[in-house]
Amino acid sequence: MRRAMVWLIAAFVGILTLSEAATAMPAFARKYNMSCAVCHAPFPRLKAYGDEFAGNGFVLKDKDAPRYFTDTGDSQLSLIRDFPIAARFDGHAVYNTATERELDFEWPWVLKILSGGAIAPHVAYYFYFFLSERGEVAGVEDAFVMFNDVFKSDLDIYLGQFQASDPLFKGELALTFEKYQVYGVRPGLSVANLKYDRGVMLNYGFPTGTDLFVEVLNGNGIGEADAQRTYDNDEYKNFMGRLSQDVGEYVRVGGFGYWGKEKGLNSDTTLNPNGEVHANEIGMAGPDVTFAAGPVELNGQYVWRKDSDPIMLCQSKNEVVTTGGFVEAIFWPYGDKSRWYAVGLFNWVDSDQKDLKYQTLTGHFGYLLRTNFRLTAEFTYGMENEESRAALGFVTGF
Repeated sequence: MRRAMVWLIAAFVGILTLSEAATAMPAFARKYNMSCAVCHAPFPRLKAYGDEFAGNGFVLKDKDAPRYFTDTGDSQLSLIRDFPIAARFDGHAVYNTATERELDFEWPWVLKILSGGAIAPHVAYYFYFFLSERGEVAGVEDAFVMFNDVFKSDLDIYLGQFQASDPLFKGELALTFEKYQVYGVRPGLSVANLKYDRGVMLNYGFPTGTDLFVEVLNGNGIGEADAQRTYDNDEYKNFMGRLSQDVGEYVRVGGFGYWGKEKGLNSDTTLNPNGEVHANEIGMAGPDVTFAAGPVELNGQYVWRKDSDPIMLCQSKNEVVTTGGFVEAIFWPYGDKSRWYAVGLFNWVDSDQKDLKYQTLTGHFGYLLRTNFRLTAEFTYGMENEESRAALGFVTGF
């Protein structure tokens, strides 16, 4: 273990001596001819200005993009002159004591193509395609059309696929290799969680600094359609709501609730005594909080989940209660001007289903060779299995 850590540290020092050759800028930065740092610090994490930009349909209210649409002589046609496209490329060298192979070169870990932008007044789109995720062609994850300021109000509507947890903390914007584990929990045979799903999301911002989100979801992820060309595997829809409020200048508090039902994937094992297909009822709820002041940001999330029968055998004793969450601390000494940053992350999941239990402590350090090219060093210790993982890597967007 000591030799492996020495090797990883040496490799990281070697990477720091590379020439700063990554000078390309992603699609939105190219569109407005400005630095990625206007919206990100560090990328992909969004600053308040970047969050406002995304919520405004990828349009900057105080800056026009000249000649964005092609002049075809048709005033009703919005045809983007230069199709916006960008790429993200992540890779890691990982030493993991939980595997016999221990040292592994995991690059590329992520390679994806992204596109997004305004396609008409108050209408925008966004999607990305994984050319490679963990060595496989993973396909499309985020993909939606957004209607901004509907009825000339602060109502936004998203149609497509997205993470149910996006109104809470966006996993796609996390800086760490270790992710927010509680969002992906699925007890028993359940297919519903707080990760990717298809549906409708509504967001309304009140003048008081209050944000309201409502989601209506299929509840079974983003798998392929069946033989009947149908995505949803049952007749139920799941619902999620989230309310958040600014408290003073530095604090934001929120809470969410989720309710849904689902049938088993194998109908032969889900018939109740009346011959009807049995359903698992899912309830989730929890608070979240963010404190951001100066060089420090603290994020916290708690999730309570109850499944009435995730094994779907029509027996009340199969009820499963799962709790969990995370606490995250981010430090960047000079704000969005910092070349380096540090993150601490504590993840935990506790459940009646023993194999879902999870508890890790992560330390992460990042250095920006360029605004859009950062190097990372991360160490995660698993308190459940007393295993550890060390990773050195890079994340770049261009």
